[in-house]
Amino acid sequence: QVQLVESGGGLVQPGGSLRLSCAASGSIYTIIVMGWYRQGPGKQRELVASISSGGRTNYADSVKGRFTISRDNAKNTVYLQMNSLKPEDTAVYYCKVDSTRGPYWGQGTQVTVSS
Repeated sequence: QVQLVESGGGLVQPGGSLRLSCAASGSIYTIIVMGWYRQGPGKQRELVASISSGGRTNYADSVKGRFTISRDNAKNTVYLQMNSLKPEDTAVYYCKVDSTRGPYWGQGTQVTVSS
């Protein structure tokens, strides 16, 4: 059994910052890629950022320069630092882990950017 526990979502004003965390535990075996996706109201789920076991990162164009993904391999934890948040960043954010046993998703955490 694999568990992904997300935290850090909430309500923030435009221009503000939030930091999301996702800790993976259980029979994960080897984690290859960790990432964050989001699904806004009426939209499809989209990739926000991902990071490989070697530290290679990938970002959606809409968040480049504002969001930073990082990971702690020893703790099987991935972080998403979100700065200069905009109303269009409002969404449910999901953590995803790709391991040698397959992909796993977190339950999602709501991020709302509003004044």
